[in-house]
Amino acid sequence: VVTWNVGTAMPPNDVTSLLHLNTGETNDVDMIAIGLQEVNSKINKRLKDALFTDQWSELFMDVLSPFHFILVSTVRMQGVILLVFAKYYHLPFLQDIQTDCTRTGLGGYWGNKGGVSVRLSIFGHMVCFLNCHLPAHLEKAEQRKEDFATILHMQQFEGPVANGILDHDLVFWFGDLNFRIESLDICFVKYAIDSNVLSQLWEKDQLNIAKSTWPVLRGFQEGPLNFPPTFKFDVGTNKYDSSAKKRKPAWTDRILWKIKPPSKGWGTGGHRPSQGVLSVSQLCYCSHMEYTVSDHKPVAAIFAVQFASKVDKPQVEIYVADEWSRPEQAVVRYKMAVGFHRSSWDWIGLYRVGFRHPKDYVSYVWARSDEGERCLEKQLCAQVIFSEEALPKGNGEYILGYYSNTSSSIAGVTEPFQV
Repeated sequence: VVTWNVGTAMPPNDVTSLLHLNTGETNDVDMIAIGLQEVNSKINKRLKDALFTDQWSELFMDVLSPFHFILVSTVRMQGVILLVFAKYYHLPFLQDIQTDCTRTGLGGYWGNKGGVSVRLSIFGHMVCFLNCHLPAHLEKAEQRKEDFATILHMQQFEGPVANGILDHDLVFWFGDLNFRIESLDICFVKYAIDSNVLSQLWEKDQLNIAKSTWPVLRGFQEGPLNFPPTFKFDVGTNKYDSSAKKRKPAWTDRILWKIKPPSKGWGTGGHRPSQGVLSVSQLCYCSHMEYTVSDHKPVAAIFAVQFASKVDKPQVEIYVADEWSRPEQAVVRYKMAVGFHRSSWDWIGLYRVGFRHPKDYVSYVWARSDEGERCLEKQLCAQVIFSEEALPKGNGEYILGYYSNTSSSIAGVTEPFQV
């Protein structure tokens, strides 16, 4: 999980260290959630693709696609953006994807402050990512609490489970939460940072104080703040604010998580069968001082999430030859699981390995072959054919993905094959 208030800056040339792509750790990473605040709202003229109108989203897709990460979902509210990526082979197990946003700026009329969320079922468990930008300034702690409570109250999702944010099995809450350091003067704060005695600042951190006093924060956990405050820097430097305002350094940029407590009265052990025991361990929580385009430093955290059970049967299984060397081999058979909600707008896309998002196909065919369907063990089987015109001109590695219009997600993928 990454959070960064980018201060309306243009993206830097390189974000590999921020995404921990050069450490070997990313080989084990399955999903990446990136929360940005204060993204420049000016539309980027350069873009060919109308889907993404900001250079930050383009940059992250470009950097992550060679590592087989696909953009699963994104939501934007003015300068607040949330991007959720996953390795392409996990896509069939990420279902029920929904987004929401809540404006809290100017009493709810302006989206410069507020929260955006992506919620989804991951291997059968409901998870919500919430990126917030809360009000600034030391004296606004109560307003931050009220805005957070408003966001939790306003955001509602459709479906039989997890209608509110806190109904999810696991919530990641992050962003520029804007909490400051109380009652210590700037000289002492800077002394503690320079001497690396950060623990002396922890008990005066407004969010740490609030965790023990605000009911709305009950159950939210955070790793130790073993990195220096991430705000406010002179842009282009690692020097704290030297302007006339001389703002006191603060940990404004944070990443927290909350596991839903087991509900009572389910089964003998008090657990809902699907819940079991969910555990989260934080492997890393750090700031990235090497980025100087903004007056905030980005913050990243890596988590290992242990689910009690795993739904690992895809909704759609796709069968295809190991190689398409002649046009007549471009035949695709697929089998839909019992209870799969198909739509006449579903399609099967042919993707080059390293594609960026579900609409980034080379070509597609509608998954509508009503004639010739037959039942196999009560499952619906069908086949479609890619025409010669639909096949790519160059050789390479490709995969097929079945896009479900109902769930706005890819419900089945193949292994890579040669065309």
